[in-house]
Amino acid sequence: MASTPVIETSRLSKTYGSGSRQTLALDNLSMTVNRGEVFGFLGPNGAGKTTTIRLLLDLIRPSSGSARILGMDARDDSVDIRRRIGFLPAELNLWPGRTGNQIIYYMASVRGDSKGIVKHADELAEQLKLDTTKRVRDLSSGNRRKLGLVLAMMHEPELLILDEPSSGLDPLMQQTFHEMMQGYRDKGKTVFLSSHVLSEVQAICDRAGILRDGDLKAVETIDKLTNVEFRWVNVRFRDAIPDGLTAELRQSDAISQLDLNGSQATMRLLGDFDPLLRIIGQGYVEDLRVEEPSLEDIFLAFYSSEEGGR
Repeated sequence: MASTPVIETSRLSKTYGSGSRQTLALDNLSMTVNRGEVFGFLGPNGAGKTTTIRLLLDLIRPSSGSARILGMDARDDSVDIRRRIGFLPAELNLWPGRTGNQIIYYMASVRGDSKGIVKHADELAEQLKLDTTKRVRDLSSGNRRKLGLVLAMMHEPELLILDEPSSGLDPLMQQTFHEMMQGYRDKGKTVFLSSHVLSEVQAICDRAGILRDGDLKAVETIDKLTNVEFRWVNVRFRDAIPDGLTAELRQSDAISQLDLNGSQATMRLLGDFDPLLRIIGQGYVEDLRVEEPSLEDIFLAFYSSEEGGR
């Protein structure tokens, strides 16, 4: 028998305002997040990710629809739910005059079993290289983010809900964060991670939901989401691009969005490199650079393929 989803929403919607001034922030969101997975909630700023999280935590109420967390109703059982989850908001507001240790001790005492929680908090702080003796006002934005992660994880909750968790972390700490999330999943726990950074989602998530303008476009495994068969290619020739070579680039089915500027050609390459290499081999290539598609590129490619019925 399949286990109960850790997160389950049914036609969850949120509208702000009234009449002609209504704004639809979330439109009939139905999805599930399973136990023991890292689920990426992916979308650009303003897509509705934070609204969804606030609804799940009963910080705001839905206009329609429902949500269940750990098998409980997100609205009726919100107090019990909060005992069993950890949360890191996108905007973290803590007491500026308190030290990290003071906040940790206070939060641990509220949750109970303060000795065990504080011990685990110390271990997390060591992993993140966070000095918890400093006051919050003296911490950098990255270190405040680390403190938020410690507070969210120190009681070893069954579910972590993280809104843009690595914002402000340097690359080394981002890698540490990724390792922590993978270890969390290995313990059979669940992470719901909101982000607009594809590289982060690709590094640690098992599945991702793609949200745009409040509408859930799809839920896919990361392998399927990132299997986009195009790249951006920039070629710089030694001399001006010959007319014949230009004509072949324009006519090639493997190339789209071609931009020519003197001796440089920038293009969107579909599929394999061989057709392009055969064409540009007619000239003297000084430099060739390849870039993976951006998050927005993948959004656009994914949406167009879905609309085309692929």
